[in-house]
Parts: sequence; structure tokens; C-alpha cells
Amino acid sequence: MIIVAVTDLAQAGTAPLSDDGRPGRVAGRALRRAAPALLAYAGTRLLGLVVLAIWGAFADKSPHQLLSARWDSLWYTRIAEEGYGYTLQLPDGAVHSNLAFFPLLPGLERVISAIAPLNAADAGLLVSSVTSLVAAWGIFAIGDLLYGRRVGITLAVLWGVLPVGIVQSMAYSESLFSALAAWGVHAALTRRWLWAGLCAALAGLTRPVGAAVVAAVWVAAAVELLPGGRWRQACRTVPPVTHHHPQRKRFAPFLRPVAHHHPRWRRFAPSLRLLAGVVLAPLGWLGYVVWVALRTGSPTGYFDVQNGWGNGFDGGLAFAAFIGGLLIEPPFVGGIGLLLGVGALIWLAVRCVRQRQPLPLLAYGGAVLVLALAAKGYFGSKPRLLIPAFPLLLPIAVALARLRPVRTALLLGSVGLASAVYGAFWLHGSGPP
Repeated sequence: MIIVAVTDLAQAGTAPLSDDGRPGRVAGRALRRAAPALLAYAGTRLLGLVVLAIWGAFADKSPHQLLSARWDSLWYTRIAEEGYGYTLQLPDGAVHSNLAFFPLLPGLERVISAIAPLNAADAGLLVSSVTSLVAAWGIFAIGDLLYGRRVGITLAVLWGVLPVGIVQSMAYSESLFSALAAWGVHAALTRRWLWAGLCAALAGLTRPVGAAVVAAVWVAAAVELLPGGRWRQACRTVPPVTHHHPQRKRFAPFLRPVAHHHPRWRRFAPSLRLLAGVVLAPLGWLGYVVWVALRTGSPTGYFDVQNGWGNGFDGGLAFAAFIGGLLIEPPFVGGIGLLLGVGALIWLAVRCVRQRQPLPLLAYGGAVLVLALAAKGYFGSKPRLLIPAFPLLLPIAVALARLRPVRTALLLGSVGLASAVYGAFWLHGSGPP
């Protein structure tokens, strides 16, 4: 489904339509345009896996197990094999329920393991491998749409060389979610409302932060309907109001100019598609939360499950207290580093605004950033939660794209090597909780 969606969405901005408009040719042109970005991104992931394998050979640990059978990947695998209902009682009395994990990734693991000679864990690795490339394509497409091909390539590679980019190759949901989010935002930017709503709904079945994709779709729809939006511009070409049709002026902003021989209903088709996308977008996230509520017998069932894990939204108070605790005790390095990191993220968010990114993109990136930083819980997971926040990388991508290609390649290659080494060190240590 994702590949079909990519083929259709690519027609909107990553490649011009061919003369005959054949989908195959359109997809081929789009793929050729994105090929350098995909190859460079695949190179970053391959480098990370090679360094992980070398490190594992010295540490006598299996890279396969680190990628597919530790931390959250174990919970996804259990859901795929046994379904929901498993809980873990901790010595401190906390209860961890697998209802905290959204169902799309374990559902795909279950389907793939049923039709292919793979177990659920390996199916999760396959999903991450494929969807990470789809995500890189979507991220390239957004950069290409807004700033050109070179920025798109740089943006995709930047996403691949994030310090915790190794998670994109794990049996985690980050790659799947990022693919749906990137193409959902791209669809919203290019006014493909049904695809935008579908991607948002599926993203809402993947991770709680799927609400950020819903926000992007809704903001795009609101901008479309506000004065100065596409409908206002379109109505300038609508035949002028005459004394025979005094009410036409009232509805003109919601009509697209169409030929007189077209059926009347086609005038309203764009508005109907927009409405359908807006309604479809939240159904994934809302549907799962409602299902958990019914299963637990409590309207706040999902949020109660999250509280059992020590998660939730407190506006960043717990995270601020955590940083403050590190700043008042020597050697202060951890607190200072976190403070600088948060400051850099806020600076990038401000740069995105000053860069005048489209409102749907700002809404998505801002929502991911706020939900990651303002959530309580295990603070070591915050770098992983920020992986889908690719719009924050756009200012850096634009700056790097202005350099000479050789210099840009050297910088990204150096960062990629450092990221690969850190990823191997990280997985052999605390890892991504």
C-alpha cells in the first residue's frame, strides 16, 4: 500500500508528468529523480550496519539480536505472535501493558510472518528496511518540492546520519511512522487530500505522535479554505456574478473553475475530497484509543496504560526537573549537554519559522518537537522520539546545499561515520528504550 501511495504522490511534486501521463512512466521519472537521495541514504544505513557488525564481532554480541530482539522490539514481536493482553508487573508496583503499543507494526509483522518464511522479529526488520527507504524518499520529496533537488538529497541524507539513526534499521516503528508522516505531509502540501487523510490515519495507528500528522492535514485544509487560499485564487477565474445568479458570489470561494459542459457535482469534488481527508485523518489514532477504552472499560484507558509505564504529557516539567538535577550535581556535563541540545532544537524550530516553511510542515514538526520534549517518562528515549522531526533539519540542509558538492559530501560522510560508531556503541550499551 505504501509503495502504491508513493507512486501516486510522486506525481504531485517530485517529477513532472510525462506527455501521456502513464503512471508507470511517472513513477519511473520520480524514482530516477530521487535515486541519488535513496542511494546516499542506503549508504548511511549500510555503513551503520557494517560498523555494528564489526563492533559486535569484538563484543561477542549478535547484531541481529540487537536490531530485532531487544527493548521495544520484543513487545512488538509478542503482540504479533500472541495479540494484546500481556502485562508485566514490576517490583516497584508499576504495571506495563502491551496496550501501550499501537497496532500497525505488529499487525504487519504478523501478516508477513504468516505468508513468508520469516518470524515476527525478522518481519519487523523487513518492514523497517523497506519503510526507511520510503521515508527517505518522502523526506527528499518535501525538500525537493520546497527548495529543489539538491536540498532534497541533503535532507534525506541528514535524516539518515542522525546520531541515533541506527533505530531506522531496527524492528521499531520509527521508520514506518516516518514514511507515513513524510508522505502524508507531502500530500497535504500538494493538496492530495485523500492520500493525506489515509497516511495520517495509518500514522495514527503506528505511534501516538500520529496526532502530529493529523495536525498537518487539518492546518493545510484550514489554509486552503481561508481567504487567500487556493479556492479564493481559483474563484477569480469563475465567470462573474450576474443578476440572474445573485447567490453565486456567496459560494464562489468553494468552487473550482470548471468547463460548463462538466456535470454540476464536479464543481464540488475538490471540496468533498478535502472534507473526506479531514474526516479520515484522525480515525487511526482515535480508533485505537477508543478500542483501548472499550477493552479496559475506562474512557481514559489508553492514558491509564501510559501512566503505568510512567509516560504521559506534563508540559515538560519532569524533563526540566531531570535536567536541573544534573546541573546541580558535579560533573555537570550531562546537564549542560542536555541544555545545549534542547537549545539547539529550539533554535532550529525558530529557524524553520524564519525560513517561512509552509504552515502544515511547521505544524507537523512543531507538534513532534513539543510531544517529545514535553512528555514525561524515560528521558533516554527522547532522541529516538525526535527521529520523525525531519522538518527541523531543513535549515541545515539548505545551508549545506549552498556549499560545493565535494565539501557537502565530506561533511555528511564524516557525520555519517560518527553516527555509525555512536550507533554501535549505543546498541551495545543502554540502547533505545
